[in-house]
Amino acid sequence: MPERSGCPINLATEALGDRWSMLLLRDIMFGDQRTFRGLLTNSLEGIATNILGSRLKKLVAEGFLTAEADPDHKQRTIYSLTEKSIALLPAMIALGAWGRQFLPVTPEYAIRNQVLEEGGGEMQQAFMDELRERHLGIQNSRSGPPVSEQLRAAFEELASAQEKHKTERKT
Repeated sequence: MPERSGCPINLATEALGDRWSMLLLRDIMFGDQRTFRGLLTNSLEGIATNILGSRLKKLVAEGFLTAEADPDHKQRTIYSLTEKSIALLPAMIALGAWGRQFLPVTPEYAIRNQVLEEGGGEMQQAFMDELRERHLGIQNSRSGPPVSEQLRAAFEELASAQEKHKTERKT
């Protein structure tokens, strides 16, 4: 399909503008969901199988993902981020920051974005390096705890606190 204009915002919107593409990249990037089944069963938004299949094909065709057969399971495909999609991380963080400022977000789902935003460029670059290692096989020479572990710990801590607060309110 021909583009409407050469405007960078238009082109980015045409490449990623449907509801599901960014969410699938989010789930692969932050949730490390790399298979059809993982993406389907762990979707917070409840994606339908036909839409999931269609969007995965689109993301592969557009160069945001690669798809390779799982060597351990012949009927399973493993999806990996490309450099093109990893480079979206700062834009996703900015979009999440805007959402946290203006929309009624759920705290435990906003915390990973907040940690990355507050961690600044160095933390964001470290996370991008982790993604490159995991998805592209590019060795990461950084030391220290992985950013993905820091994000998971922040999520689990806040989710646990939210659950404790709910339990205390019931008693």
